[in-house]
Amino acid sequence: MREIKEPGTRWRVRRGTAVPGPAAHLWRRSVTGGVLTGVGIAAFVDESVFHQLLHWHHFYDRSTTGAGLVSDGLFHAFGWFAIVAGLFLYAELRRRAGPVRPAWWGGLCLGLGAFQLYDGTVQHKLMGLHQIRYHVDIAPYDWTWNGIAVLLLAAAALLLVRSRR
Repeated sequence: MREIKEPGTRWRVRRGTAVPGPAAHLWRRSVTGGVLTGVGIAAFVDESVFHQLLHWHHFYDRSTTGAGLVSDGLFHAFGWFAIVAGLFLYAELRRRAGPVRPAWWGGLCLGLGAFQLYDGTVQHKLMGLHQIRYHVDIAPYDWTWNGIAVLLLAAAALLLVRSRR
């Protein structure tokens, strides 16, 4: 049995049972912390690898190089703020009763996959802010980018459903 400590209460939760009231709050906060951390990690990897190391694109490629660099800086700051917020939630959960780890990992995969799918569909295709890469056949890159996103979202669904039992 896992003991969940909430102020003024004492709940015991068995593995394989539905999550009761106070435990549901910990589950939701675990998922939220994982999502924020996942979004931040995805943004950090995108910025570091594709923007800085490979120089494939900027966050905003429809203007000057200077505007692209400023947009990269803002995007990088957003990613770090998401990571910090997610890790603060994780630390707060550890202080209280410990995070629901499968829910946190499910949230992490959800954040990674959702960011990547949003980036690949909305930013790349609908808004046209940038492409993954220029002057090449973009289809294999798009399929790989969005395929990885779908796999991450499937892993998130599996982890989140299993963590609710």
